[in-house]
Amino acid sequence: MYLSIANFLAASASVFFVFVLVNAHTPEPDTIFPFNPGFNIQKVSSQASILPSHSWEYGTASEALLELYNRSLSVFGCNPFPPGPGPESLASGGGVPGLEYASQKIVIGDPPNGLADGDGAVGDPASLGVSAVMLGLEYADAARREVEYLVEGAPRWENGAISHRVEAPELWADFVYMAPPFIAYYGVVHSDFGLLQEAVRQCGLYREVLRDRKRNVWEHIVGPTHPDPGLWSTGNAWAAAGMTRVLATVVKAPHQVVSSEDWREDTVGQVSSWIKEIVDGAMESPMDGGLLRNYLNDTDDDGHGYGEISGTSLLGAVVYRMAVLQPRVFGGKSSRYIRWADGIRKTLGGRDDEGKPHVTEAGIVTPAVNPLDWGDTVPFTSGSPEGQNFVVLLYAAWRDCVWSGQCTDSEGHTQADTDRC
Repeated sequence: MYLSIANFLAASASVFFVFVLVNAHTPEPDTIFPFNPGFNIQKVSSQASILPSHSWEYGTASEALLELYNRSLSVFGCNPFPPGPGPESLASGGGVPGLEYASQKIVIGDPPNGLADGDGAVGDPASLGVSAVMLGLEYADAARREVEYLVEGAPRWENGAISHRVEAPELWADFVYMAPPFIAYYGVVHSDFGLLQEAVRQCGLYREVLRDRKRNVWEHIVGPTHPDPGLWSTGNAWAAAGMTRVLATVVKAPHQVVSSEDWREDTVGQVSSWIKEIVDGAMESPMDGGLLRNYLNDTDDDGHGYGEISGTSLLGAVVYRMAVLQPRVFGGKSSRYIRWADGIRKTLGGRDDEGKPHVTEAGIVTPAVNPLDWGDTVPFTSGSPEGQNFVVLLYAAWRDCVWSGQCTDSEGHTQADTDRC
């Protein structure tokens, strides 16, 4: 059992576990959108907030807004885990757009639908878990019950991996973005080293089952109900991005939480290598018009291998984040990884083979995979909720990479800002 009695009581009395978020007001626009990515990111981000209608979309949008507007509060900030609890409640969002958004979307219920209706999914409601912890009060208690269900009540695969589905053990690559970052964050906030370790372990258990050992990218779904052995671009992006958030949490966790610095060092290397596997596999895959194919290795005329923006954008965001977290491997102005991510960003700012802009006048990014039917052979052009948010995550990660000095702006200039770490 990972949750101690002390943590149980502390979560119930959530007022003692809500952070005092200093300067949590919305920053000025010139600090949010300081660089031109080659397309209208303000319109893209506006659509990203409007379009979601499902639990995992709400969770992704909340995270995208947090990274965009209040990076310092996300796990990619300098000090996302302030020392000690504070008395101030952020139950309405406290001027933090991502938390204000989440507070409007969270519907408290019984796990696995403890934070939203997951429609049979174990992982999807958990995508709102980090926001629930930060909001505090009744949200914090709902987060406690949700994490308890994840680690103690949810179905498991035979190797111990938590199922993404309620009805039967089934592993989806998507799960790695939804649940492990929440479990890790909850563990650090509540000084539960076991939970942080479990989040990392779940990433490894999912990799153990889903990794295609020939190409080092992941299959989408293994299980009896929704099997999809294809190398889905967006599934690989979900997995890599989720592990990147877990990695950042491990790196930033206070020393008093991580009882073994040897464990931290080993874990950082291990998780980084898992992320690199997926990125390398994606980069080695044939592209279509500067975009990754919906199924990475599908070059047949079956309609499933078209280039699309969802998985492409999120994997680009992963590269920018990893350039800051692991600069020796991913960073540097001559980095092939950064050149690849920059190429994606530039493609989004351009036009497709028919001369149509990838970002429309209204801010819709196209073409995307149908977010509710990954097997649809018709590219989705009316606005993918997750795809829009992946582009926001791409922009926020690039902006922060420029500020770190690892990346350059759209003019090729270095804009390092050491005050932003």
